[in-house]
Amino acid sequence: MSVLADIRTAIVAQMLLVPDIGRVHDRERYHSNEAKFRALYVMTPTAKPEQLRGWWLARTATAEVSVSTATVMNVHTWQWRGYMAFADDQATALEFDELIESYRALLRENPTLGGVCEQNPMTQEPDGVQVLDSGPVMFCGVLCHSAVLQLKTWNYL
Repeated sequence: MSVLADIRTAIVAQMLLVPDIGRVHDRERYHSNEAKFRALYVMTPTAKPEQLRGWWLARTATAEVSVSTATVMNVHTWQWRGYMAFADDQATALEFDELIESYRALLRENPTLGGVCEQNPMTQEPDGVQVLDSGPVMFCGVLCHSAVLQLKTWNYL
């Protein structure tokens, strides 16, 4: 397995530690059949009815940085896109925010993803999971909360 694949696997494993986070995919998932597409993202949270609730991960950029004359580092930028069916009377907006904050806290406690990558050596770069966007969208024909989260990882070549 490549370093990139190891990092992807570790990022997904951390997301799966959040109780009731939803269906978690290591890549963008889609199906031309709407019922099959929806099935990729539907889950049953603890003590609640079935709900559209899921995430997919993508590497969106990689930069190669010369740390010294003999050392090169890869900086990978990852984005999670998450969706959760909107139910105003159940305050799902607050629940969705708490799921995001739970994931951010886990990564704050484990910035090297169990030793798969390095801690942020760049003082000018933000640490941890950043929330880039959050708001309502239509997804799989359902009104959903949606968020885009970003994480940067570092590894020496």
